[in-house]
Amino acid sequence: MDGFWEYSLVETAARYSVVVLCLIVFMAVFEIVTSYNNWKEIKRGNLAVAMATGGKIFGIANIFRFSIEHNDSLLQTMGWGIFGFVLLLSGYFIYEFLTPSFKIDEEIEADNRAVGFISLVISVGLSYVIGANII
Repeated sequence: MDGFWEYSLVETAARYSVVVLCLIVFMAVFEIVTSYNNWKEIKRGNLAVAMATGGKIFGIANIFRFSIEHNDSLLQTMGWGIFGFVLLLSGYFIYEFLTPSFKIDEEIEADNRAVGFISLVISVGLSYVIGANII
């Protein structure tokens, strides 16, 4: 029984470490894709950016939750997590494309909380759709 607990602790620590590392990398990608600096805007008190960024963080973590739940190996978990992130990122571009009357990034940078909230909901919602398809 001791081996079981030791293995579970090591596996949990490994998966956690991989997810945190992926989260850092994926947030850096989002930082490059957006026209504003997430952390500077959050420091200024921009709630729209905080909501949009929080939605992205939740979305990525939720995709990995599904990936961990449905895969036994760390490599499969990472593969599905990366694939899910690519889909989430494409959802960001689709959101921008479907709103031609205004620029999402400009509105979020200007602290338009309605746009920030919709961005949060889209990230969270898409993460559930993506996660439900992970095998």
